[in-house]
Parts: sequence; C-alpha cells; structure tokens
Amino acid sequence: MDNNYKWGIIGCGNVTELKSGPAYQKVEGFELHAVMRRDISKAEDYAIRHNIPKFYGDADDLINDPEIDAIYIATPPDSHCHYALKVAAAGKICCIEKPMAPTYEECLLINKAFEEKKIPLFVAYYRRSLPRFEQVKLWIEQNRIGTVRHINWHFRKPANAVDLDKTYNWRTDIKIAYGGYFDDLASHGIDLFIHLLGNIEKANGMAVNQQGLYTSMDSVAGSWMHESGVTGSGSWNFGAEKREDIVEIYGDKGKISFSVFDELPIQLERDSFKESLIIKHPENIQFFHVQNMKNHLLKRSIHLSTGRTALHTTWVLDAILGKN
Repeated sequence: MDNNYKWGIIGCGNVTELKSGPAYQKVEGFELHAVMRRDISKAEDYAIRHNIPKFYGDADDLINDPEIDAIYIATPPDSHCHYALKVAAAGKICCIEKPMAPTYEECLLINKAFEEKKIPLFVAYYRRSLPRFEQVKLWIEQNRIGTVRHINWHFRKPANAVDLDKTYNWRTDIKIAYGGYFDDLASHGIDLFIHLLGNIEKANGMAVNQQGLYTSMDSVAGSWMHESGVTGSGSWNFGAEKREDIVEIYGDKGKISFSVFDELPIQLERDSFKESLIIKHPENIQFFHVQNMKNHLLKRSIHLSTGRTALHTTWVLDAILGKN
C-alpha cells in the first residue's frame, strides 16, 4: 500500500456532516471514497453533497469493496461490534465512533479481532487530539499547579425537547445506551481525564432514572482513583434547570479549570497569578484526530485513541454505572 488511503463510512448521519466526514477529505493522503446508509437515497444525497464517488445501501458491499482501505463506523453503538468484526475479517483499518460498544465484553471482542490480525484500530475520542486539551496536559506536565491531587467534573443540563415529547431517541434507549446521555457525553470527559492523568485503578458510582422520560439512566454520580493516586469525582444530571460544564484539577500549588464541551477559556490559578487562554476548535472538530491517524499509519507518531485505550475507558464507564 502506498501513502494514500481510501476511506469508507458506514452510517453517514449527522455526526459525519461537519464534525468528522470533511476531515477525511482535508487530511493529505486520505480520501473519503464511499459512504453507506441503509436508506440508500440518503447515502446518495450525502455522496452528491460531499463529492464522494461511491455510495451503498449495504454495509457488506462497502466493507468488501477492493478500493476501500479503511472504514469509519459511525452508526449507533449497538451495531459497532457487528460491523467492526466484519471490518477486521476483511483485514481493513478501522475507526469506530465512541463509545466503542455498549458493553465491555463487546469491546474486548472488537479489540481482540484487530490485535490478532495486527490491524490498526482507532476510536473517535477526538478530545485527546484537540489543542485546548493539549495545553491543559502541558500545564500539568510543566508542574504549573504542583502535584495533582484531585479532579472533579460537574455537568448538568435541562432535558431535551425530544425527551420531554417522549420521542424515541436511541441515545436514551436502555437496550442501546444503559447510561443514556452519560454514555454519549461523559465518555468524552472520562476518556480525556485518563489521557491527562493516566489510567484509572478503581471506580464506582450510582445511576438512577429520576425523570421517567425514557428508559436509560438520567442522573449519575461517580468517583475513581488513577494509578498515580490522583482521586476523581463527577456528577452528571440531564434534568437540571440550566446547563453547566466545569472541570477543576486541583494541585498542591494551584488549580486548572476548563469545560469539556463549551469553548470557554481554560484557566490556571496559582497564588495571586491567573492565566486564561481561549483556544478555538477546528471547523471540523475531528480534524486533528483524523490527521493523527495518518501520522500513526505512516509511523510518525502513536495515535492517542486506539482500541486499547477505548477498552479501558469503557471499563471505567461501566464501573461508574455499577455494571462491572
């Protein structure tokens, strides 16, 4: 294989319109060559709008297309394992949307399939590659707040209109996402904290359904400890009166504050000194994640979000939800 990779997407829905899909076209050496949706008319519409040569209504046809070198699985999590095992059997590079799968057991199956064939497997925990969080990691590594002692994340938001209307949403279907929006949103933050502070040794928590708007959990509280001894805590509520997203990392000499999702300033406080930086996201938020996949394939660097790292993140999420 030369240094050019033709990608195909399974499930070209909303997440691929701006966040991810265009990044595969912008990274030099990558080409978005085919897309697939079960509704082939929607796949055709996507292909026309994004200037993509091929479209399919059947995932097997895309997976077995000899022109396709790599596949991005962007379907709901309950189908990730089904498609990923087929991609591994076809011997093709893969990137899977997060979370990697609904259960730790399925993540193990996926990871094992790719490791046995020595095929690269990436997972779209793209916050590890974003410049704003690279700056947070740099502050920690520079000992700007001294020795890190504790990290806390408080996230809350009102119920979505679709939930109040009780319209079906796979993100709140307990059969697909036991933790509901926790699975979808908190997974980003927990994975980021592992990147910033190292693997987590133990975790626990509780999850309840307070509102009765859907079947999955809507309020979660958890605590954990990193292998380094740094402790962590978090609370996530999806039926509050207003939105709040604040992370605080406490050291013995200062504190770093930031938001996981909102483009608020990242702040460092130490004694009377205070530094505040605004670091914008790229237009396509997965751009650096995709670019780093190309660097990994060319052996220029090791990608920060692989099947192995995502496997550990799922273990932590399950522990907080009380599933382990």
